[in-house]
Amino acid sequence: METNLEKISSVVGVLEAKEEKIIKGTRNRIIIVIAFGLIILAGIGGLIYWNIVSARVYIENASVSAPVTNLAPTVGGTLQEVYVNVGDLVKMSAPIARIGNELIKASSDGQILSINTNIGASFAPAQAVATMINPNDLRVVGQVQEDKGLKDIKIGQEAIFTVDTFGSKEYSGIVDEISPTSNAGDIVFNISGTRQEMDFDVKVRFNIAQYPELKNGMSAKLWIYK
Repeated sequence: METNLEKISSVVGVLEAKEEKIIKGTRNRIIIVIAFGLIILAGIGGLIYWNIVSARVYIENASVSAPVTNLAPTVGGTLQEVYVNVGDLVKMSAPIARIGNELIKASSDGQILSINTNIGASFAPAQAVATMINPNDLRVVGQVQEDKGLKDIKIGQEAIFTVDTFGSKEYSGIVDEISPTSNAGDIVFNISGTRQEMDFDVKVRFNIAQYPELKNGMSAKLWIYK
């Protein structure tokens, strides 16, 4: 005959089994809810990312640059004197060098990029003794393929860019110019019959005074808002 102790033990065992079943069920429901929540968050994150990406044209191949001006004699002769160093900021008409009896002057306000200091060297007419840029002409110049968003780029659109030198730091600018013709020199012919997509230059203007650390020749990445 079953004793009271045995009856109590049996009841306790049944209760423990039910409790364990309830705990397992609750745990499974929690896991399902968490998994479902993660899926929803991933979906929302993916949608946000897609909206951001689809709203911009990304140009990986870009650089900070300005037109380079060559400073050269008109008649030629021997280099007699040099008055500037690389990196100097000069004013328009400032003396740069003297070749023979000709004084070579800066054609505009700007910065000296290179200067030949080999006194006694001979220079032919139009042979550059120095090169310079006007920092106010600095732009971020990117190359975009005609099928990679060129149709979505318009003058006046906002843009952001980064330069490799300063990592992920973001700079802002405005689309200033879109080349009317492709970089024909980049055409590569092949025998596969695949159409060659042309690259076009897109120039972004930025505040030179606000970003004085940006220098001619720095590599950059560019995002243009549609």
